[in-house]
Amino acid sequence: MKLAAAALVLTPALALALLAIPSEGRAEPEGWAYDVAAELMSPFCPGRTLADCPSDSAKSLVLWIVVQEAAGRTRADVEEELFARYGEVLRPAPRAEGIGLTAYVIPAVTFAGGGALVGWFLLRQTRGRRAVATANAADPAPAHDPELERVVDEELARS
Repeated sequence: MKLAAAALVLTPALALALLAIPSEGRAEPEGWAYDVAAELMSPFCPGRTLADCPSDSAKSLVLWIVVQEAAGRTRADVEEELFARYGEVLRPAPRAEGIGLTAYVIPAVTFAGGGALVGWFLLRQTRGRRAVATANAADPAPAHDPELERVVDEELARS
């Protein structure tokens, strides 16, 4: 019994000591625990992952994840427990269902609406120029008055 209690106390302390060793002296960690820490957002440091958060609470949570992996739990079980404990704040992006779907739909609708507005504006601008060009091409130069042409020819002949 005392041995089990000592192991429970020493295991997190040992894992914390391993985390404190500079990464230059360590080999690259194996397993999914460090991947989970790098993918999930920290509930203690907004905008940072668990692996990047300098908080002692985040470091102990990463340690807890490592211990859970060492104990043989699956990644899905650990993630499920973390989401049950801390909620959706751990997700780097909202789920594409329910109210989280609006985070994906609103930008797409805004982009499509903006494109339609620009298309409508450009169509309207080019239609007006096309109408003026067509009107100018369809109307030949107005015919001159024959009397005016005779007078111009006489004046030209005098000079």
